Amino acid sequence: MPENTNDKLTRYLSEETKTLLNFIFDGIYIVDTTGKIAFWNKGAEKITGYMAEEVIGNFCKDNILNHIDSDGTLVCIHDCPLKIAINENRSTQNKLYPLRKDGRRIPVLTHIAPIKSGDGEIIGAIEVFRDISVQEEFEILQKKFDKLIKQYVSDTAYESVMQQAAGDREIKAEARDMAVFYMDIVGFTTLTEKNRPEEVVEMLNAFFSLSSHIIKKHTGDIDKFIGDCVMAVFIDSKDAAAAAREFLFEGLRSLNKKLAESNLPQINVRVGINTGELISGAIGSELRKDYTMIGDVVNTAARVQSEAEPGTLYISESTLSRLPNISDFEFIKQILLKGKLTPVKLYKLKH
Repeated sequence: MPENTNDKLTRYLSEETKTLLNFIFDGIYIVDTTGKIAFWNKGAEKITGYMAEEVIGNFCKDNILNHIDSDGTLVCIHDCPLKIAINENRSTQNKLYPLRKDGRRIPVLTHIAPIKSGDGEIIGAIEVFRDISVQEEFEILQKKFDKLIKQYVSDTAYESVMQQAAGDREIKAEARDMAVFYMDIVGFTTLTEKNRPEEVVEMLNAFFSLSSHIIKKHTGDIDKFIGDCVMAVFIDSKDAAAAAREFLFEGLRSLNKKLAESNLPQINVRVGINTGELISGAIGSELRKDYTMIGDVVNTAARVQSEAEPGTLYISESTLSRLPNISDFEFIKQILLKGKLTPVKLYKLKH
């Protein structure tokens, strides 16, 4: 009398095979062609809390595992990987969330494949699953850390440090042609004297939040906050000018409206932009480094900003030369900076 698939599966699950599978730390269970559980190893017991005698002879959909995917879909009814393995002779890998005996769902990485007899007939399917709760918690923590740390360092600094950590190499200083953007609050010292510290902090946070949003919107990277000043860098001078224009003509009005509604001091700002070759890299000691931008271009940008009138944008001639619409700006004056032989020409954005 020829063997049926159940007989062949029983022969496949010899005592020697069961002993071997029980030595594996991962969870392993085997089903017959109907999906009924025929074997449940020690690893599966530990991960799920179900003993072998509680599940053998049942289906995993019988309120045992009830796998769901990351979208919450019950896969034991829709697209069961074990059925796919048996009916389509196909192996799959999935991240699923089975139900433990204590009612908790845990993330597992599953590998599912058909089991074949010596003559090639499919006689069941096997699922190997690994509890990845620790890895998932670490991934969530990493995402939270990334989000948090990016509030304190620039995107450029974060990416450079991550590359260094991955490759275990030093961050080398490099020369880069960039537009340096400086913006600070007019009369900040007087504001601090006339308002309570907590009001000043709340006002500053609102200012920095809006400036960060506009700068990033225009592909800029905030290098640092210096007191009441924002320093950012842009690859394209046009983006830097666009960010300044939006903040001065749109953002500042909206910000002051919100500050007034919260009974906080309203502000005015001045903006300066200078463009040229600067040095970017990790500056500091072996114990403490700061990834930042340095050089004459940076110092000049700060000076250009300090010369600007309240509520205006001043740019240097080197920035103007990189802009397509120079008619948007008018020459204001030229200044002689310390250590320079040639005066720096300043141009003001027209209203």
